[in-house]
Amino acid sequence: MEFVYDLPVRLIFGRGKTELIGEETAKHGKKALLMTGRGSTKRSGLLDRAVALLKSAGVETVVFDEVTQNPLTTTVYDAAERARSEECDVIIGIGGGSVMDAAKSAAFSAVNDGDISDYIYGKKKGVGALPLILLPTTCGTGSEGNGTAVLTNLENGDKKALVSPFCIAKASIVDPDLMKTMPQSVLSSVGFDAFTHSLEAYTGNRLNPITEALCEKAMRLIADNLPRLLNGEGGDDEWEAVSLAATLGGMVIYVSGVSAAHAMEHPASGLKNIVHGRGLAALTPFIVERQATYRPERFAFVSKLLGGAGAEDCADSIRRFLKSIRLETTLGEMGITEEDVPWMTENCLKTAPGNLANSPAKFGKDELAEIYIKAIHG
Repeated sequence: MEFVYDLPVRLIFGRGKTELIGEETAKHGKKALLMTGRGSTKRSGLLDRAVALLKSAGVETVVFDEVTQNPLTTTVYDAAERARSEECDVIIGIGGGSVMDAAKSAAFSAVNDGDISDYIYGKKKGVGALPLILLPTTCGTGSEGNGTAVLTNLENGDKKALVSPFCIAKASIVDPDLMKTMPQSVLSSVGFDAFTHSLEAYTGNRLNPITEALCEKAMRLIADNLPRLLNGEGGDDEWEAVSLAATLGGMVIYVSGVSAAHAMEHPASGLKNIVHGRGLAALTPFIVERQATYRPERFAFVSKLLGGAGAEDCADSIRRFLKSIRLETTLGEMGITEEDVPWMTENCLKTAPGNLANSPAKFGKDELAEIYIKAIHG
């Protein structure tokens, strides 16, 4: 047995821990670029609350509220330039996975010049980043627990991750109370994204004993608690459970990676800007049907967590779980057509060879196209 586990992230977990954002940020800078989305943190009052907490800790803030779903490289450049022009010495991301990924990338781009795609594809090596503080408001991507930031390049439609230790936050504050303002449709989508992180790492080729334990814990927490929250039966304990599961999922994919479902979904959301978790919901059962026989003991564990019998019905167990969280969907319902399949297939092979290689089953061009077509029609 040989493995390396290296993930130096400071996680501060607990209800009400938002109050520490000023204290934690002040350890790393005096003027923060506070990145967020265009609406939810304002409507909930969280943005004003954070600015006040930062002010009381002696931290000046510059608000950048232009981050959108599936964050763009151009947005990252704008934020990095704003950080430089305003002489910000720390960056804060408050929001869901898109905001956190954009904040990571802006912190990186503020220090590393040029096209961020060169760093994403490994043509250049980064030299550092501005200090980063993250405060997630959704329990999905787990971006607070890793050094990965997924970006979309509008010029070519590539949706691919920047992976760098420089993108690991100096502190990530995970406050389950902040998750409670999510609409049910958002909770369903991000919750399934979190589940697939652990599912793909658990059944992938890079699993190690530490990530194995984390994956099993995270999947159980989501399977047991996400449907309860969506049915209106959950309380503080359930919110803590799914929040922890999302963070654990983010941690495991940084070490053990995702595989075919994420590899195939990114071209779809890069092309049509669809909701990531919904794209995963359309694709995952068909992918698992192909994968399960290659690692039956692991897919059997997943199936039984979801009320199934074994590896042979894991895909159907996932379908039943998707029904329980009201996330049954197809790529066709999201505007993807068979005419898009050739481009998505080629883009998947271009942008995600590492994720495809992590799958227990191999996917060539024909297999990818076949699954895309199945996911379009359901």
